[in-house]
Amino acid sequence: MSLPNLPSVIIRGTGAYTPENVVHNNDMAKTVDTSDEWIFTRTGIRERRFAAADETSSTMASIAGRRAMEAAGVHPEEIDLVIVATITPDMPFPSTACLVQHALGLKPITAFDIEAACSGFLYALRIGANMLRTGDFKKALIIGTEKMSSILDFSDRSTCVLFGDGAGAVVLSCGEGSDEGILGTLSGSDGSNPALLCQPGGGSRQPATATSIHARAHFLKMNGKEIFKVAVRVMEQASRDILKQRGFSPDQLDCIIPHQANMRIIESIASRLKVPMDKFYNNLSTYGNTSAASIPIALDEAVRSRRVNKGDLLLLVGFGAGLTWGASLIKWS
Repeated sequence: MSLPNLPSVIIRGTGAYTPENVVHNNDMAKTVDTSDEWIFTRTGIRERRFAAADETSSTMASIAGRRAMEAAGVHPEEIDLVIVATITPDMPFPSTACLVQHALGLKPITAFDIEAACSGFLYALRIGANMLRTGDFKKALIIGTEKMSSILDFSDRSTCVLFGDGAGAVVLSCGEGSDEGILGTLSGSDGSNPALLCQPGGGSRQPATATSIHARAHFLKMNGKEIFKVAVRVMEQASRDILKQRGFSPDQLDCIIPHQANMRIIESIASRLKVPMDKFYNNLSTYGNTSAASIPIALDEAVRSRRVNKGDLLLLVGFGAGLTWGASLIKWS
């Protein structure tokens, strides 16, 4: 069922970009006390992509956005809204979305960033879909982009081996059918324990100083064991909630695209939902955790490889720092 008395919103095209620089686990082992076996058995990751020095979140986002527009058959002058999800913006301000607007030659339109970490794309998708439903906007470009390598502490083997860089994008527009496209979205947050996953330095609480730099406060910090437990519980609940909200059950899903963080998390969710693993699309072994970019990169791959087809019921679900979570249920059109 679609949202009552509101126009449907469909994904008209997808696009993605990942850097050329492939970093295998064995490459990480040359500079960090780790091994391919240690990383893969604990995470399911074999390799990741790290951006070049002249690549930024905005340059990767622009390539992914252009590819999504090409796939959708949409010209730059048709886009009237850009939302970029990222925790690694080119700079604190202006927004990465404004840089993308200029790079893509778009009109002087509404463009802004949102920050919900690994849930960011799902937050942006929800915001974008609802903005289109107001009738004020016609076509939106929604992008998740991250240069995670810019905030990794390469002396911390528990975190630096997990992440990669890249960008993914979709073009949204209102549909004609009442039972197609984005059937429902949800999102949530719990800010009671931000230290579980954070970048403590660089904000107004701890501005950059010689002390903060010496303390390596400007790098990502994570309590992996606690994040794992919460991620499994929250992603399962978000999946159940969005399905119940729209009158579906897990066995009716054709494809699930979860946030690509850890294969054990994905396997745990599959077990709890009683959904076979072959219904889950994942590219974790190739790209690692690209934060807000992980779901749209995987979605683009699934669409282009025809893993997702017209009429399929698709679930996107993710979890990230904040703590945040989100889910979107889509009838592919």
